[in-house]
Amino acid sequence: MTQQYPSRLLERAVQEFSKLPGIGRKTALRLVLYLLRQGGEEVTLFTEAIDHMKREVKFCRVCHNISDQDVCPICSDHRRDTSLICVVENIQDVMAVENTQQYTGLYHVLGGLISPMDGIGPSDLEIDSLVARVAEGGIKEVILALSSTMEGDTTNFYIFRKLAPFQVKVSIIARGIAVGNELEYTDEVTLGRSILNRTPFVDN
Repeated sequence: MTQQYPSRLLERAVQEFSKLPGIGRKTALRLVLYLLRQGGEEVTLFTEAIDHMKREVKFCRVCHNISDQDVCPICSDHRRDTSLICVVENIQDVMAVENTQQYTGLYHVLGGLISPMDGIGPSDLEIDSLVARVAEGGIKEVILALSSTMEGDTTNFYIFRKLAPFQVKVSIIARGIAVGNELEYTDEVTLGRSILNRTPFVDN
């Protein structure tokens, strides 16, 4: 049965909120009604924060992580091990690995995984920029920390082949993460151990 709304403005707001991932129309309605009950100042702060983020947020020109500056705090931190690069699918994965407090190197955010079924090829991802970073020298190890899925394995293999001409160790996180799992949903202890117990990537 189609939900009937007493206001077209309310219905439009619900439609926009329901476009967010994981938000159904019932949850969207609860969020909209919550905002409707708030004072004008609170709602203004909420909308200004989203608008300001959209206009001002940057992507690090080195690793492609989200940043307020041209170079993110991780890449500009002199305490990080600049000889290590951890390759991840997205920004959420950077946050997940950082939360383990087991990794002190740098990152490289691909922006997705190779998925021919979805029309996503290597040229759609930040793979060439990763190869360029390695080609510059100074990198001793590249850690492939991608999801244990068919798309993740395909991307791992492609990156491994692209890095083959360089004198760099390529490793993969330990399979403590269940096959099919995405990194951002893995608990911190398991993910931390998977990074510490990483193994050399084997071309099968």
